[in-house]
Amino acid sequence: MTRNRRALPEDRVLLTDGGLETTLIFREGIDLPLFAACDLLRTGEGREQLLAYYDEFARLAVSRETGLLLDTATWRANPDWTDLLGYTPAEFEDLNRTAVELAASLRDRYDSPQHPVVIAGVVGPRGDGYQPGTRQSVEEARAYHSAQIRVLAEAGADVIEVLTMNYPEEGAGAALAAADAGIPVLISFTVETDGRLASGETLQEAVAFVEDASGGSPAGYLVNCAHPDHLPADLSTGASWTSRLVGYRANASRQSHQELDEAPVLDDGDPSELGGQVAALRAQLPGLRVLGGCCGTDFRHIAAIAERLPASA
Repeated sequence: MTRNRRALPEDRVLLTDGGLETTLIFREGIDLPLFAACDLLRTGEGREQLLAYYDEFARLAVSRETGLLLDTATWRANPDWTDLLGYTPAEFEDLNRTAVELAASLRDRYDSPQHPVVIAGVVGPRGDGYQPGTRQSVEEARAYHSAQIRVLAEAGADVIEVLTMNYPEEGAGAALAAADAGIPVLISFTVETDGRLASGETLQEAVAFVEDASGGSPAGYLVNCAHPDHLPADLSTGASWTSRLVGYRANASRQSHQELDEAPVLDDGDPSELGGQVAALRAQLPGLRVLGGCCGTDFRHIAAIAERLPASA
């Protein structure tokens, strides 16, 4: 891959998509085994479904003259999950490369100085996104995530976006794996209704742990898969650590992760209210420049966020 990586713009908001998997399952009626959108990459029809999904958000970024952080559909494309899906090691690599190629086809269609498109190679947790499960050491997580991160980097991703980390060691290991591969990385934690990680740490403690373990290598930190009501109260205090927060991807629902996991129907909340809450959060944390959605959100929610951005965003 010879293309120079696009850096994260310092002066532009980057919109993201919404809840890919929940939209495909509950709104499009598409069966995703193991909640794995990456499985669609194996067929031409599946790739077209993914392109149609992402295209809507790309067009929104163009219309609002914002940037776009364009995810690869690889949250569940790490070795353990692809093994459960029946992929061979070679197919695991092909799957991740195909995801970057798909994103690149959209980037080439929409990228411009007015609305830059940055390809994010998405890495998800080794286990369940809502529960820590078996807690890896930093070095175990580094070794585990290195395979997927290497493939995404070699395929042409601009940045690695590590989503839904629910304990600090895995986030730190993924950060080190990205540093080993020579690619910038964003580390995103999810929090429970009390504002803490499922493993018990505060968001501040989790960020501090990764900073210490990785030598401050991440390009920044995000929070994803959490409703605004669940964010830690100390985000608005102006504490120095909050300057490392560069993004937020909201859940539509106020339900807990356990309630969401057990819900038979989708709770998509109130898109307009969510847009207002994200705008209020950005007023408190002006360094947030990656804004979008996670579980339960769709185009309506991201459009509501975009509508509340200032014209200079």
